[in-house]
Amino acid sequence: MAAVPRASVSLRLVLAAVFGASVAAAPAGCGGASAPPAPATAAIDPATTGTIAGTVRLEGTPPDAQMIRMDGDKRCASLVPGATRATESYIVGADGTLANVFVHVTSGLEGRSFPVPETPAVLDQQQCWYTPRVVGVRVGQPFQVLNSDPLLHNVRADSTINEPFNQGQPVQGVRFSHTFSTEEVMVPVKCDVHAWMRAWVGVVDHPYFAVTGLDGAFSLPNLPAGTYTVAAWHEAAGTMTGTATVAAQGTATLTLNFKVPAA
Repeated sequence: MAAVPRASVSLRLVLAAVFGASVAAAPAGCGGASAPPAPATAAIDPATTGTIAGTVRLEGTPPDAQMIRMDGDKRCASLVPGATRATESYIVGADGTLANVFVHVTSGLEGRSFPVPETPAVLDQQQCWYTPRVVGVRVGQPFQVLNSDPLLHNVRADSTINEPFNQGQPVQGVRFSHTFSTEEVMVPVKCDVHAWMRAWVGVVDHPYFAVTGLDGAFSLPNLPAGTYTVAAWHEAAGTMTGTATVAAQGTATLTLNFKVPAA
């Protein structure tokens, strides 16, 4: 085999070194730009924070609840007295307060980052029903679906932004864990075995959210002083927004009134 001239070897080494340095210095990613770094999590001085608190109400008369027959699955029927259950599209208090509303901040937190909880948010299946019906979870926080029933359920999340999932849960006590990678309000969840089972998951990247109970009340504490847009979502009434300005150590009151959609 013929010997390679020393000059050629040296030239190859130089070119390799230059080329390697160029590749190492090039920006990452197909588009030539590296991903921006995540904003640093900064501690918030409680003395500079306040609260947005309020009530969600419904104006108008909602449709009557319908009765769901559960006797199509004898095991479900055995768990529910009378083997029937009323729909929960509207749960309204005596003075028009509205339950199962997901309330969350949509603007005013730009540039901030918050620690993500390690404790999972849990959606349970009890007596062939999702509980709670509406649940909030943080981006990156564990989200668990628990089967507390002694029978088969199949959990399907029809996300349009996050990755959907479809998971069978054949036995009592089994848990399925999932982590959402980005904000999405809302993610519908259903059971492919029992068509009446419905739930909704609100995925946000901050801790300022709440779900109303029968009293329609919500509270968003520990907000840095400033002006915020707050959105409210309801499965049947739709979405609405309001604005509130929070002062340090103060409480801003916000009332959100939905109207029953026209038939």
